[in-house]
Amino acid sequence: MKQIALLGSTGSIGVSTLEVVSAFPGELRVVGLGARRSVKKLREQIARFSPRLVAVDDAAKARELRSLVGDGVEIVSGSEGMARLATMPEADTVVSAMVGAAGLVPTLEAIRAGKRIALANKEVLVCAGEFVMQEVASRGVDLIPVDSEHSAIFQCLKAGRHGEVRRIILTASGGPFLNWPIEEMDRATAGAALAHPRWSMGKKVTVDSATMMNKALEMIEAHWLFGIECERIAVVVHPECIVHSLVEFRDGSIIAQMSLTDMRIPIQHALFFPDRFPAPWGALQLDTLGALHFEKPDPDRFPALGLARMALEAGGTMPAVMSAANEVAVERFLKEEIAFTGIVTLVREVMEDHTPVKSPEIDEIVRADRWAREKAKGGS
Repeated sequence: MKQIALLGSTGSIGVSTLEVVSAFPGELRVVGLGARRSVKKLREQIARFSPRLVAVDDAAKARELRSLVGDGVEIVSGSEGMARLATMPEADTVVSAMVGAAGLVPTLEAIRAGKRIALANKEVLVCAGEFVMQEVASRGVDLIPVDSEHSAIFQCLKAGRHGEVRRIILTASGGPFLNWPIEEMDRATAGAALAHPRWSMGKKVTVDSATMMNKALEMIEAHWLFGIECERIAVVVHPECIVHSLVEFRDGSIIAQMSLTDMRIPIQHALFFPDRFPAPWGALQLDTLGALHFEKPDPDRFPALGLARMALEAGGTMPAVMSAANEVAVERFLKEEIAFTGIVTLVREVMEDHTPVKSPEIDEIVRADRWAREKAKGGS
């Protein structure tokens, strides 16, 4: 039985992971849960899954949770608590599903502890891809992607050797503004941005899909995860979200991974890899799909894609700055402090003011992250 510690248990990926665990009671067991501050959801999850350890980032919320659940489970808090969860001896697999740069340090601690990593946090590799992948290699741990796009690429790459890959192709839904007049996008509301046509996700990830910043982050993640240069990473808009990504080989063959639009499928794949278990989520019915469409993304509509190439070209701490500035920009948009189109504008301004540190250590990445957040709070 696989023993799982789940970082980010109350978010959309965390909740879906627990649904996968529930579907395979003889194969998967949760031994640890972690979240930032969602006491109500954590209390419900504790009652259902009986973990040995629970970490809450917010110390006050941890005290509140202790008063509600009593002595049946150990509850820890802060960065030290998250590190304990990520390295707990009982866990063999750590699901990294915290949103944003907050997931970097605990995921790194899990790698150093020799845990198998199911990675759903884009920012871990965006902020510290070179450093993290060096640690993965030196520790000899398995890092299995959970993002639907990277899970798809991970599976498609099994069709050939690394040197035979011509390019990898990330698919993007296009979000809710795919067909909006560009001149109206600066008036887009938070409600409109959060109305994703296909996926059910948390607020930050949903807004990232609307700007296509999620794809910019995924390009950087794919660069480090698969060792593919940025010039060989393409993005194509695929509104149906059935083909989750593709790999083109040098002989002209293109291998695609297709499945229902359901995050439980890539989560299940990551938890059981290399085995494939019968899935209780249903399967595609090809004869009812209808047409599938693909188109090149409009750079005027989705300027965030250019920032990924800018960040990778600059290297060093620049991707971490891009990610941190975006987190703040999304928060400011949701608070109606900046316009929707101001998200990418603000991120670009912060990046242009940053001089990257080359081959940074973790403390330098953390400092760059903090600098970018402060800069973004006062910009545009």
